[in-house]
Amino acid sequence: MKSPTVVLCLVVALCLLPASGLSQNQTNPGFEKLKTLVGDWEGKNADGKPVRVTYRIVSSGTAVLETLDPEGEMEMVTVYTQDLDQVAVTHYCAANNQPRMRTKANPPDPTELDFQFTGATNLKTPGEGHMHRLVLVLESNDSFTQKWTFREQGKPDAVEIFHFTRKK
Repeated sequence: MKSPTVVLCLVVALCLLPASGLSQNQTNPGFEKLKTLVGDWEGKNADGKPVRVTYRIVSSGTAVLETLDPEGEMEMVTVYTQDLDQVAVTHYCAANNQPRMRTKANPPDPTELDFQFTGATNLKTPGEGHMHRLVLVLESNDSFTQKWTFREQGKPDAVEIFHFTRKK
């Protein structure tokens, strides 16, 4: 009696293995589009100040690492990862907190990724100043725009826009 039960359990386990492998290997159009940013970029903010950004694929292709260096400000790091059918981001901010944001499931247009706040580490209160939204508009292989929204209780949202071109 135990033998058929063991065989049945093995058959079920073997059937589940390929299914779980497929879900891990599914591509995410938004995350794949982010990978095309690998390299060095130059840009300007709304005041015309230079901003540099670099993208690298890290962790066996499971993350995209962004290093943002606005002139006269602290360098910041942002890590983008695939999260099933969404793209998640953790931003290591000069404001000394780490907001987490994510896109909606299967963004309809992977050339515009809209990341919305989901939480943060090192944030004492929800009203403390933090990056609350990031919109990436991937215009071409050689240009894109970042729109960062900073939120702090009692103040209007501050939006910082950077326009970048690929460094030749």
